[in-house]
Amino acid sequence: MDQIHHIRDMYYQQDKNISQIASETGLNRKTVSKYVDMEDFNTPSPTPASEKEHESKLDPFKPLIEEWLESDKLAPRKQRHTAKRIYRRLRDEAEGFNCSYRLVALYVAEKKEELRLKKTEGYIPLVHHPGEAQADFGFADFYENGKLHHEAKYLVLSFPFSNGGFLQLNYGENMECLLEGLVAMFEHIDGVPTEIWFDNTRTIVTKVIKGGGRNVTERFQRFCEHYRIKAVFMNPESGWEKGNVENKVGYLRRNELVPVPRFDSLADENKYLLNRCELDMQREHYDDDSNRFISELFQENKARLLPLPSVPFDTALYTTATTDKYCKFTLDAGKHRYSASPAFCESCVNLKITSSNVIVMDKDMHEVVRHKRLYGEDHERMDWLPYLTYIARKPRSLRNSGIYDMMPKTMQIYMDNCESKERGRVLKVLAELTERTGFTSAVNTVDEAVRLNATDPDSLQSLYRRTYTDVPLLPPLDNNASIPHQKVIPFRNDLQMLDAALVKGGASYG
Repeated sequence: MDQIHHIRDMYYQQDKNISQIASETGLNRKTVSKYVDMEDFNTPSPTPASEKEHESKLDPFKPLIEEWLESDKLAPRKQRHTAKRIYRRLRDEAEGFNCSYRLVALYVAEKKEELRLKKTEGYIPLVHHPGEAQADFGFADFYENGKLHHEAKYLVLSFPFSNGGFLQLNYGENMECLLEGLVAMFEHIDGVPTEIWFDNTRTIVTKVIKGGGRNVTERFQRFCEHYRIKAVFMNPESGWEKGNVENKVGYLRRNELVPVPRFDSLADENKYLLNRCELDMQREHYDDDSNRFISELFQENKARLLPLPSVPFDTALYTTATTDKYCKFTLDAGKHRYSASPAFCESCVNLKITSSNVIVMDKDMHEVVRHKRLYGEDHERMDWLPYLTYIARKPRSLRNSGIYDMMPKTMQIYMDNCESKERGRVLKVLAELTERTGFTSAVNTVDEAVRLNATDPDSLQSLYRRTYTDVPLLPPLDNNASIPHQKVIPFRNDLQMLDAALVKGGASYG
């Protein structure tokens, strides 16, 4: 009533029009018009219940259903009638039966509750509409560039009405993985589900409120508002309530992630998996009487999807971190450590975090360094290039900079053996090698230089080229080729004879 009063006050007292009120309140024009024109503000009287129950096509068959359910009281729990079994028996045994499965399922659920044939918290047949979806994570192994990601995560989005579903592989189960996976699937199907069912995962839900409410994170709330998604949360420890996606998680793992996937790029693999899921829909729905394909039913899903917003949603997390004296910072409650740059020693840095990268930025939000995001037992990511480039300008301060202590032991030995005047050039060479093929290649080159006691920059570059640069092999000389004979000039300390042989009447030198 406070809002209604506010609307009417703006219209009648402040002389604002419908459009202005709708803009200021964020309400629909029709809603504003309704309350502006309303004349009856009496408390609505309760509507009397209908004395006659609504007739149903199922009425002639209800006694038979009740008989079967009554007999179930004496049967073992696992051998009692399900709604599906009753529907099929009616179809096969009851003459004139032409009701839908949905109608039967609703009545069976009602009668089972009445006859106490199921627990108070039993499995209720759920009816799903086109456009509704369910989301959940599963776990599976995969290899990326030869590296095993053990029990990594994958996100599944299923559509119970059609039994269609999609998956996206992820490194973990954080907010960035969730949002990036959902956005990728929205863009693939060119639409947004009207409603998505979720677990009460800590990634999304900060608190379960007594009475069924949920406190969710601000980022997730913004995501749902951006795409106009209605988020529905299951009762705690009641995963069966979204059984479609629970089953789809196992189905997609068995059919799309066996054998263990091996690939070079996670992004490319995820695009491939979206297309694989499309192909999987070319099969009959397991519970559709007309034997329609999942792909055909999924078109009904797509017809009910919300349109994609005109502005894309930025799924990255923007935050800050404080670096230590080694210019490093930690994330994930101190579990994972990353390097910044010597220019940000014991200071605050801006971070942009995605599911795969941690990007360090300066105060103007310009990228300083980019790391692959750490998961699991991996502890530290170190980018040596900013450190080597920085200290190369001040080589005399190497031992006192803190960077020296972070260097591998062989590199410390190498730098100690370098002459002071050469140290700056050596550090520049190491920075160049790091930029070309990574810090590991620079360390391997230094190891070889220490073994050979080659401490100058030119030798360092030569060793690197020998190890990491493709040097073409020259073909062997042809032994059969004719080699001209050398002319022998007799010479016995007689310069005039030598002059005569070389000049042959040429220039005279007095």
